[in-house]
Amino acid sequence: MNQTTTKDATQNTETPISSAKKDMVKTETSPKQAFYDFYLDEHQNMACRRLHFAGSSFGLLGLAKSVKTGSAKPLVKGIAAGYACAWVGHFFFEKNTPASFKFPLKSFVSDFRMYSDVLRGNLSLRDRKFDKAR
Repeated sequence: MNQTTTKDATQNTETPISSAKKDMVKTETSPKQAFYDFYLDEHQNMACRRLHFAGSSFGLLGLAKSVKTGSAKPLVKGIAAGYACAWVGHFFFEKNTPASFKFPLKSFVSDFRMYSDVLRGNLSLRDRKFDKAR
């Protein structure tokens, strides 16, 4: 049987791990992560990312105002402004078709994941070399 050894950190001894057990370790990326990787590939241009961030902010501000006033009008305006910013980013800067045309729900979720990654410092709005999310 083909075996490899790894160091056990708790006892500082060598422990054999069979190749059968190693094969059971999941190495594939999840479908959500695979789509998010695709989504980030579609948002490499910094102007496009900035416009997405601004658009998501408009959408969230519209949601907050809508909750505060009890009117749906600010929410509709926020969503419209958000999509307008995103689409300008894709058509004029990124030069690609928005993923929301083919995958509207996955794109919506991924947009807010990208938004949170920017807020947490995992994605940069200055330069891709500062990205940590991948």
